[in-house]
Amino acid sequence: MAQVGYKRVSSADQNTARQLDSVALDEIFEDQLSGATTERPALQEMLRYVRKGDTIHVHSIDRLARSLKDLLELVEDLKSRGVQLHFHKEGLIFTSEKNHTQDLMLSMMGAVAQFERSMIRERQAEGIAKAKASGVYKGRKKSLDDEAIRAAVAGGLSFRKAAEELGVGLSTVQRAMKGRGNAAM
Repeated sequence: MAQVGYKRVSSADQNTARQLDSVALDEIFEDQLSGATTERPALQEMLRYVRKGDTIHVHSIDRLARSLKDLLELVEDLKSRGVQLHFHKEGLIFTSEKNHTQDLMLSMMGAVAQFERSMIRERQAEGIAKAKASGVYKGRKKSLDDEAIRAAVAGGLSFRKAAEELGVGLSTVQRAMKGRGNAAM
C-alpha cells in the first residue's frame, strides 16, 4: 500500500515546494502544466502506477483537475479501482465506500475550481484586449523566424511536413509563407 503524491503547477517558473511538504510519500509525480486537461504526463504515469490499496495525496482539488467533469471522472475511476484519494487542503478523503456527503462536497469544490479557471481566463482575455488596443501587447515572441520556415518550404517540404519537422503549427507556416507574398497553400 503505497503513499503516492501528486503535485502540479501551471508553469515551469512555479514550484511545488509548498505542496505536500509534510506528508511522508513513497512516490511523487509532478506536472508543470495547466490543469485544464488530464493529458499530463505525470498524471497519466501516476494513474498507471497506483494499485488497489494505495493512497494518492493531493494538496488541493484544483491541483488534480480544473474541470468538474475531469475531476469527477478521475475520482470515480480511482474509487472503482480501490485507490484512496486524500485532498489535504479541503480535508476530504475518498475511498471505494459510498459517502454521499463527500460526493456533494467534491462536486461543489470542483465547480468552484472550474469557475475560478473561467474567471482567470476571462480576466486574461480582457487584459490582452486592453493591451492590444493600447499597442502594448504584441503577442508572444516567435519560437522560429519566418526565414527558417521559408527555407524549409523552398527545400521541397510541404507546408504540413515543414510544420511537423520544425515543431510549429501549420498555421505558423502558412503565415510565414503568406508574409512573403506566397498565399498559395
